[in-house]
Amino acid sequence: MISIYSDNQIMLKVKAGDLDKLALLYERYKNRLFAFFYKMNRNTNLCEDMVQVVFMKVLHSKHGFTGEGEFSMWLYTIARNVSCDHYRKNKNQFSDIDDYSNSLVSKSNLEQELTDDEELNLLQKALDKLNIEQKEVLVMSRYEKLKYKQIAEILSVSEGAVKMKVRRALVELRRVYLKLEQGDYDE
Repeated sequence: MISIYSDNQIMLKVKAGDLDKLALLYERYKNRLFAFFYKMNRNTNLCEDMVQVVFMKVLHSKHGFTGEGEFSMWLYTIARNVSCDHYRKNKNQFSDIDDYSNSLVSKSNLEQELTDDEELNLLQKALDKLNIEQKEVLVMSRYEKLKYKQIAEILSVSEGAVKMKVRRALVELRRVYLKLEQGDYDE
């Protein structure tokens, strides 16, 4: 059954005590949140746990939801905090590319497929070398396709600050990628 209620309306019902409605929001956002976390740490089990933590925090923080602004921005703020909390507790112990898999089924040329895999793998390694703030803004802007205004709301900074952070992160990503490509990354 498809709900005709907006996310905000559903969350306001949850806030009012209709806790069963949280399942609708969970179904709407679990995959997006999983993808967000996965791009940050690529550990399937950890990502699943983090999605659960986000919704537990939504339930515990329901009284703080006012209905103003987009629910998704409120949710991503919670998700970001969960990610930051995990990062602080584990001091950059994100997993290696243990779950990494990429299917380039449509490619007919095996050599090109291997080259693409190597480049993607190198890009992912470069992304892993960035600090958490740089990685976070790139994941939100490039992978999650959030607008700068939305990211600014989540990070509680100006839109201009987000643009600068993304630009600096991209410059650093390029620097690290080129060093890895040349085989002389030693930081």
